[in-house]
Amino acid sequence: MIKLVACDMAGTTIDEHGDVYVALARCVEETGVATTPEAVQEWMGADKVEAITALIQAGGGTATPDAVTAAFTRFKELLVEFYDANPPVPLEGVEDAFRELRRHGIKVALTTGFSRDVAEPLLERLGWSVGDDNLLDAVVCSDEVAAGRPAPYMIHRAMELTGVEDVRAVIAAGDTVNDLAAANNAGVTAVGVLTGKLGREDLAAHPHHHILAGVKDIPALLSQVLLAR
Repeated sequence: MIKLVACDMAGTTIDEHGDVYVALARCVEETGVATTPEAVQEWMGADKVEAITALIQAGGGTATPDAVTAAFTRFKELLVEFYDANPPVPLEGVEDAFRELRRHGIKVALTTGFSRDVAEPLLERLGWSVGDDNLLDAVVCSDEVAAGRPAPYMIHRAMELTGVEDVRAVIAAGDTVNDLAAANNAGVTAVGVLTGKLGREDLAAHPHHHILAGVKDIPALLSQVLLAR
């Protein structure tokens, strides 16, 4: 029986209009190196400091600690600017899905490649918070674990926070290859969703258990699994 559903944020549960992608590319390019859409996509879902470091190096630059810190600061500035101009919104059906899961006793957690200082203001904009009378049971950010995706640590931390011990009782959903990799590395059910930039074939080329149109379809998936037993 599933006891925990852990979902990515941007592109999976939140429509932030692709601004993370643009901010990441721009903050790296402002260091004087070039990026490609493919290279940036490869690092979507990952810890943003790790992504910036890798993208600077891939562009032929030197990822010194000062350069990475400055670029990360710029990333956060750009994201605030973009979100002020075009506020993020919940993806269709996500809030209803979360409420339905929690009504059935299933914990709901968010995991994100954002650091806590980026994630919290975004969640506040949406009115999402953790608590018995709120939408979420836990939020785990990439700066709170030893490594971000594709490492499994954020999912395992979400399990720790919600008191779930069995990886077989966990679903992890996301819109990127790194999300699927983290789920597989964690030993949980890996669910790809098509609300990000990648299509079905892109996600299906990587190890997974299910591919859904969106997080909104997770309650129906669980109903189908139960009926099949």
